[in-house]
Amino acid sequence: MASSELVHLELLAEIDALLGRLQRWADGAPDWPPAETCRALLRRLAQRADAMRVRLEAPLVVATLGGTGTGKSALVNALLGAEVVRTGRQRPTTERPTLVCRPDLTPEMLGIDPGDVELVHRDLPALAELIVIDCPDPDTTEDDGGGESVLEVESQSQRPLTPALSQRERGSNLARLRKIVPHCDVLLVTTTQQKYRSARVADELAAAASGARLVFVQTHADTDDDVRDDWRESLQPQYDTEHVFLVDSLAALADAQQGIQPRGEFGQLVDLLTRQLAGAAAARIRRANFLDLVDGALARCRELLDEAMPRVEQVQSAIDQQREPLAAELARRMQSELLVSRRPWENRLLGRVVSRWGLSPFSLVLRTYQGLGSLMAGRLLWRARTPAQVALWGAAEGARMWRGHRQKRRADRAADRAMADCWDRAELHRASVILEGYAVEAGLSREAADLETVTTEANAAAADFVGKASAELESLIDRLARRHTGWFTRWRYELLLLAMLGALAYRLGKNFFYDSWWLGTADVYGLDFYISAGFWLALWCLLLIWLFTGRLRRGLRRQVAELTESWHRGPTAAGIFTRLETDCRQIDRFRTDLDRLIAEVEQLRRRTASSGTGGSPVK
Repeated sequence: MASSELVHLELLAEIDALLGRLQRWADGAPDWPPAETCRALLRRLAQRADAMRVRLEAPLVVATLGGTGTGKSALVNALLGAEVVRTGRQRPTTERPTLVCRPDLTPEMLGIDPGDVELVHRDLPALAELIVIDCPDPDTTEDDGGGESVLEVESQSQRPLTPALSQRERGSNLARLRKIVPHCDVLLVTTTQQKYRSARVADELAAAASGARLVFVQTHADTDDDVRDDWRESLQPQYDTEHVFLVDSLAALADAQQGIQPRGEFGQLVDLLTRQLAGAAAARIRRANFLDLVDGALARCRELLDEAMPRVEQVQSAIDQQREPLAAELARRMQSELLVSRRPWENRLLGRVVSRWGLSPFSLVLRTYQGLGSLMAGRLLWRARTPAQVALWGAAEGARMWRGHRQKRRADRAADRAMADCWDRAELHRASVILEGYAVEAGLSREAADLETVTTEANAAAADFVGKASAELESLIDRLARRHTGWFTRWRYELLLLAMLGALAYRLGKNFFYDSWWLGTADVYGLDFYISAGFWLALWCLLLIWLFTGRLRRGLRRQVAELTESWHRGPTAAGIFTRLETDCRQIDRFRTDLDRLIAEVEQLRRRTASSGTGGSPVK
């Protein structure tokens, strides 16, 4: 495959890839007026890209742009080397764009409506690499019915980039000009000593500059002074003035008719068009022009978004302001419910500790303490003798189990009660009204901030928070259970209990084996001793239980306090105003993606400029 074909395929691939990214960006536009405008603008740009793909292999399309009497038609004839279009220096002679091309080309191949131009087929050597369009004057508008000339007022201080057409101008020369210019690769901007400050031409030049390569030509070199320095000074703030020529079109046409090769600055102009810009370079020029157009469209999108982004940022700030007090209230209510229901959580922690402790003397004490109610109930059943006593035991046991069940349910549903009444409807309504006002001002959907939506999101946020809080509490209990069942803690309490049991065993053994049996000086301890020993043993066990459970309670309260404090600092109510916040994030992501696209286009433009195949006409 030839290298030129590879270059052509690479060109198509780059354009297709860029268009694909632009299309995906436009399709992902959020439901927001500035974004919808950007999407519509990108659709228009895609249509221009389709037309450009059709024209990639067509000759270079060169059009003239200039005021009345600046010699556009004469310049066209000079470039073609023959009198093809009418000329005139006083009144405008070009009423419709005249398209001059080879016989094998048609306007449709260029994406131009045949009804918008006068087609002239000529078999001229100059048309081998060029298509020339003689455009009407932008500073006059002649309607289809007569020759009335309407001069545009040039004293306006500010003009839009693409001036809107008045009712009278629709269907005029100016309207036809604006249909043709987007299809041109190179614009020959013509002027004279008297016309180089035309405001109307400046308006049309600004509108066309982002889509074509600009070449500036001062005509009437035979009669006018050279004003190119002044012209450059007025153009340089906005345009690249690398190519500014001073030519005599009539003399150049006479040379062509006599078979003389183009010379002087007119020869340089012909060389620029036929060698540097035409041929294989035409496709690259079109790519550069298209990238300029894309860059201009994306810059306009950035202006639209940047103008509206401060209002979106106000919405985000308002969301944070309204969410903070609601989150604090939810955390406060959850904390108060935990403090009220701390007894069931302490019992649950004790049960978890006992289950992890294993089999040992002190664990039996803890199990006895935890199951004391069940043991007492079993004792009552064992002593029951009549059906009435059994019924009484059943009622007592049922009441005990019911109380235990209620305590457990109270611990499990403490968060649910906090969720049920944590939201003050008046506060939600106030927040909804505030956010709805900011949303409408920013152009966002007001449904995302209405009371029904906010209430639904608030309940969902509370339910989500309750689930997370319950999981955090369960994890906290597991950590505390592991911490309080370590070997150091376990052996400390085991040794204290064994010390009491050892002391009692020592007293009993000494009394039985040594004092009463070996020496015979004392009697064996009677029932009173065992009662007294049992009392002190039970008291000792209660003391150890009190110390151990007190340690459990203090650790649990401290951890719960730290946990609830983290709820105040963390995103407790992050789920409130989710829909409105999501809209703002989509807009922010849409704006970020635009910056990325602009950077990609700028990189492609630099590559095109560094290759010397084109460049942006606009600075």
